[in-house]
Amino acid sequence: MERSLRAARVATYVYFVLCGTLMGAWVVHIPAIEERVGISHATLGGLLVILGVGAFTGMQVAGRLTDSLGVRVVVPASGVLCGAALALPGLARDPWTLAASLLVFGFCNGCLDVSMNVHAVHVEKAYGRPVMSGFHATFSVGGVVAALVGAGAASAGLDPAAGMTVMGAVSVAIALASARALLPAAPPSACTASAEQEQEQTKAPSAAKRHGVGGRVWLLAVLALMVMLCEGAANDWSALHLKDVLGASASTAAFAYGTFAAAMTTGRLLADRLAARFGSMAVLRHGAATAAVGITLVALGPWLWAAFAGWALFGLGLSGCVPQLFSAAGHADPAAAGANVSRVAGLGYVGMLAGPAVIGWLTHLVALNHAFVLLTLLCVTTAVAAGTLRTGHDTTRESELVPSDN
Repeated sequence: MERSLRAARVATYVYFVLCGTLMGAWVVHIPAIEERVGISHATLGGLLVILGVGAFTGMQVAGRLTDSLGVRVVVPASGVLCGAALALPGLARDPWTLAASLLVFGFCNGCLDVSMNVHAVHVEKAYGRPVMSGFHATFSVGGVVAALVGAGAASAGLDPAAGMTVMGAVSVAIALASARALLPAAPPSACTASAEQEQEQTKAPSAAKRHGVGGRVWLLAVLALMVMLCEGAANDWSALHLKDVLGASASTAAFAYGTFAAAMTTGRLLADRLAARFGSMAVLRHGAATAAVGITLVALGPWLWAAFAGWALFGLGLSGCVPQLFSAAGHADPAAAGANVSRVAGLGYVGMLAGPAVIGWLTHLVALNHAFVLLTLLCVTTAVAAGTLRTGHDTTRESELVPSDN
């Protein structure tokens, strides 16, 4: 494997860790910023919606810019802007300036999210085997880094504005230093393409339209919405489930989300090898089915051990689903990889934001654990619809994805 390709893969890991760290840096400072600005939890909830609107908008803009300008421009530029924007929430002194800063930070983070995923698709294509899930696993590592740095800064008595500014400045330097390792706009293939293959690639956009790639990408986006809605629900309701439904102590309940997150990270570290051996469709189908079993155990099991086992299965099953959907969207039409990934990521992000609210609304009608049955239905639907990943284009691509020892 060429050294430049290895460097591009490492750079992609760096940007995923960077993105997770920047978002985590905001999350760990939320309590301090909320207190300083003097807002209620309800007001903070509205401001988080503004952050989501900014992220969704950034995803759509970055998708098209990546297709037109290339990943070598958009990825580092997004990283620099996101690092610089991290300082803004820390400097806010009232709800209005905080809202504006979160809109800007969300926009920049959305740009980085989509552009780095598009570059990950290029790296995966050049490697000739699945590597997307490993990138998504390192995003979680970034959250851990942010938590550790934030805890250290708080114990040292560092003001949130100073801490976020320093972390943002370091992130800007890292984004710039990693830019040189990114792949060019036209990533090298694992094998040298012949002139005839290049002509076929030139014709790909029109052929893609004839075969309904646009409609398929929206189907992938709907699946991403359902999967990420499940993730969002687990993030906000797993601990409350153990505490309110099963009567666990606050300390025990906290391990519910930890179990889910640990299982998801572990699953993503393994998913690439599974996709290389069994195919992305199998990972999505069996993963969603496993998640359905897990959340059903959570919904119906009356014991703590069943809840922990259920959340672990839920996280393990969901872990490989989103990377397969992002990868499929990016490979569907190489000429429009950015736009396609932005659609899937954008609609998936809507699901992530909507998940907690949907479950919360259902608790007005049924008990919390029974509301989780909706997640079972979404996982079953995803498993049934996993065949969306299997098309003629994917069959050709999978024949080119030859597992290697690297």
